[in-house]
Amino acid sequence: MQYNLVRCLKQSNLEATTMNPLRTLCVLACLLAAAMGNPQSGNRSGRRSNSLDSVEQPSNWLNPREIEDLPNLKQVSLKKLQEMSLEEGATLLDKLYHLSQFNHVFQPDYTPEPSQIKGYIVGERGQKIEFNLNTLVEKVKRQQKFGDDEVTIFIQGLPETNTQVQKATRKLVQAYQQRYNLQPYASTDYSSEEQSQRSSSEEQQTQQRRKQNGEQDDTKTGDLIVIQLGNAIEDFEQYATLNIERLGEIIGNRLVELTNTVNVPQEIIHLIGSGPAAHVAGVAGRQFTRQTGHKLRRITALDPTKIYGKPEERLTGLARGDADFVDAIHTSAYGMGTSQRLANVDFFPNGPSTGVPGADNVVEAAMRATRYFAESVRPGNERNFPAVAASSYQEYKQNKGYGKRGYMGIATDFDLQGDYILQVNSKSPFGRSTPAQKQTGYHQVHQPWRQSSSNQGSRRQ
Repeated sequence: MQYNLVRCLKQSNLEATTMNPLRTLCVLACLLAAAMGNPQSGNRSGRRSNSLDSVEQPSNWLNPREIEDLPNLKQVSLKKLQEMSLEEGATLLDKLYHLSQFNHVFQPDYTPEPSQIKGYIVGERGQKIEFNLNTLVEKVKRQQKFGDDEVTIFIQGLPETNTQVQKATRKLVQAYQQRYNLQPYASTDYSSEEQSQRSSSEEQQTQQRRKQNGEQDDTKTGDLIVIQLGNAIEDFEQYATLNIERLGEIIGNRLVELTNTVNVPQEIIHLIGSGPAAHVAGVAGRQFTRQTGHKLRRITALDPTKIYGKPEERLTGLARGDADFVDAIHTSAYGMGTSQRLANVDFFPNGPSTGVPGADNVVEAAMRATRYFAESVRPGNERNFPAVAASSYQEYKQNKGYGKRGYMGIATDFDLQGDYILQVNSKSPFGRSTPAQKQTGYHQVHQPWRQSSSNQGSRRQ
């Protein structure tokens, strides 16, 4: 039966570039026939289901009509997804994802060349020091005092031609400029609207709150690198067939070069990936460990995506253990993102859902993870996102969370484990800026974090 299935796939010549409904319908017929003829096919993935991510049976995936109505992959874009409602976009992506699981229909064969992947180092005077991925190490060598403190590397996962992606990336870069005492970009690099961000109400509120509470300035020195992987992704076909393994290995090898030739210790490297780049970051961490025998300090995943194109007989993507500490923020778990537990600690703002408060579409929802993290990076905002462990959002709302309180964002404690849930605001500032509601049990004896900074801890599921 497996042979007949593969032969049918080849005869239909189904490729991600065509998505012809008639051909797809032929494939579906073969797949359904295979499923009916093979009683074990319904569990061929071998994955265990859990409360956040259940593995559906083939009969519940898609019907022929739904397959026929799917658009051509090249017709799917971030702009199209933004024009859809949150639920419409999530439904389309869900159908495409289930289609991708039919016997590995979508192969991970898109790998942009290192020379095609651009990026920049944020200099001390706020200048962008641009590079191609294959020249990254050479550019870093020319920077004085690089790696004297912490090094943050942000891998952007979606193209900045999209306004939501551009805004989220800008917010994160500006936050690190403030945290690392770097100068803002020169006026020639920004529009008048972008320059106004430096004096936005968000920053004014932060400064006012810090003064009122007598908080110390937590800024420090550091270096920021932005790898613009997302700008090398032109359409959904490339997004769905991104070769996560190969790209992760390429970036992992560059990190090895940084430690070997520029003497940047792995203990100070914080790797951040958004969307599909979260999985690339995970593979990069594993590649670094394979080459050096050491682990990076931290990997943060900002709304890690579903993986559409998976290599056969091989696990891929982000996983706990890819660094000394791995944390993930899921803001579009049933939209562009995934609800799978991937990290040492997984945060679900307002619980696992298609989006978060204030997000009108799946793209905006996915970018909220970057916005939340950026807000926590700004000095004084580190603990804006208090969270507690809970197995369901209903349980959390009923004050039945358990385990120690933690903080989502830059201040996440490295000993946290498991799933954490919190509430967020629909507009910036997104953090509640106050402790989570008192929970039964352990939290009854805890004091607000402004009175005690030792309230962070761990829970292993």
